[in-house]
Amino acid sequence: MFDTIIRGGTIIDGSGKPAFEADIGIKDGQISAIGQDLGTANHTIDANGCIVTPGFIDLHTHYDGQISWDQEMKPSVNHGVTTVVMGNCGVGFAPCRKGDQDRLVRLMEGVEDLPGTVLHEGITWNWESFGDYLQAIDDIPHTIDFAAMVTHDPIRVYAMGERAMFNEVATDEDIEAMKDLVREALDAGAIGLSIGRSDAHKTADGDWTPSSEADEKELVGLASVLAEKDKGVLQVVNDFDMMRPGQTFDKEFDLMEAFFRAGKRPSSISLMQRDFAPQDWIKTIERSEKLNSEGFDVSFQVAPRGIGVFQGLDLTFHPLMAFPSYLAIRDLPLAERVAIMKEPGYKEKMLAETPIQLSGEGSTVPPMTDVLIAQYEAFAEKNFVLGQDGKPHYEQNRENSVAGLARKDGMTAFEKVYDLLLEDEGRAMIYYPIYNYTDWNYDAVYQMMNHDKALPGLSDGGAHVGFICDASFPTYLLSYWTRDRIREGRPGMELTKAIHMLTAKSADYLGLEDRGQIKVGMKADINVIDYDKLDLGVPELVKDLPAGGQRLLQPVSGYKATFVSGQQVIDNDQVTTARPGRLVRG
Repeated sequence: MFDTIIRGGTIIDGSGKPAFEADIGIKDGQISAIGQDLGTANHTIDANGCIVTPGFIDLHTHYDGQISWDQEMKPSVNHGVTTVVMGNCGVGFAPCRKGDQDRLVRLMEGVEDLPGTVLHEGITWNWESFGDYLQAIDDIPHTIDFAAMVTHDPIRVYAMGERAMFNEVATDEDIEAMKDLVREALDAGAIGLSIGRSDAHKTADGDWTPSSEADEKELVGLASVLAEKDKGVLQVVNDFDMMRPGQTFDKEFDLMEAFFRAGKRPSSISLMQRDFAPQDWIKTIERSEKLNSEGFDVSFQVAPRGIGVFQGLDLTFHPLMAFPSYLAIRDLPLAERVAIMKEPGYKEKMLAETPIQLSGEGSTVPPMTDVLIAQYEAFAEKNFVLGQDGKPHYEQNRENSVAGLARKDGMTAFEKVYDLLLEDEGRAMIYYPIYNYTDWNYDAVYQMMNHDKALPGLSDGGAHVGFICDASFPTYLLSYWTRDRIREGRPGMELTKAIHMLTAKSADYLGLEDRGQIKVGMKADINVIDYDKLDLGVPELVKDLPAGGQRLLQPVSGYKATFVSGQQVIDNDQVTTARPGRLVRG
């Protein structure tokens, strides 16, 4: 007698091998049998017409705060994800001394666009050490499993206190203190170490993050602990400082190379195409391949679509936010703002003004926002109305952009986006793929995803809640790249390869031997997917965070069932009451 039998599905087991038809028997949280005529069970899932896959692993999330108050783990649980890795980009909430909580909140608020009011009300703060943090979050029931990186910024703050500013060089004593914290975290169960060196990352006070300019001695010192322990992975997000004077790609990658060499462990680095340096992703591959040829193991975290932001009157950013006439009404409720903006003459008055500078000292607004607004006529060539007929369309041509629509109507781009943002009573959203869309297509993305060392990542689940909604990456990878794009006559990806990337390949990178494949003895983390009906809707703004905070969630359909440790957490796209999710210790 099994606890559950999944009958009649087409199994894609995660190994990359061809699909096959069989039943799966689940007992005591594990896959106990695979075959035909398995017998009886307390619960049966009819998987006829569905594909059956291992649960997906999301390597790049930021649930570090949300996990302390939220059991459901939306939106990742809705997209077939059964294990998330949080603590990426060098930001997190542990270790943390009493009195430093606000500093870390301000850091996360600025870097990951999580409202400070939400974090202050939601986070329990019943920890100090990284080990305390892991225990605190493991004591809370969750739908899915989670692993945590130990992160550079909190370590620096804990070790250096007030001196942990971005331009402060760590002393030898500081570095030894940070190394001790990394050791403690790895011993407690950290899955690895993450650092962040992004031009776009600033605190809520407008400062660069504490570790953003750490020198080679500090980075090498931290990474060396993983080599010493022979455990954990290294994770890096890096923009290669191309926005800062005197910096070059090679100078910055030299630091990354020293970091990887010191760690001697499996590593991953963000890979994306940026308009201001469109060949850097190729250079990243070339230099990483050279390292790998010497015996190192550097992979690339890639996204299956443009990495972009949603802009709207009720979201974090939009192209009108720097006009004085808009600033005069920005704190009013949305309905009142819309009414004023529709008044005769208001549009002409606003667009006749000169936008003011929003970034600078004390501002959380990144400098690129001012550049985008000042040069909007050019950037509007890559702004799109995402939703058509209730479906999101991410890969659109230049003629469909805001600038293209403006040309058709004989308007300026600002005039057009003003009208578009007022649609749907001011709830309309404009999509801007900042990265991976230099040439208005996914040719570069296709090459990235098909590299042997590509790993699916960069979804940022749990972060950027007011302008990004990319936790849907797994669903998009399957529905668009393995199905819809191919139907459109464009290159795509084999379904078995995409499943392998989302499951076994990611598990192997992390060193997790109990998940990632449908195989007898493995953990029963399983998806039953109606592949033909797998689909995404247009993101919606939902107010369901602590303190009345809002976030973007994306409707999804096609997940008939998702199991974590043999318990069903998704039933026909809806979250159940089961809470089998546990901490995954490295």
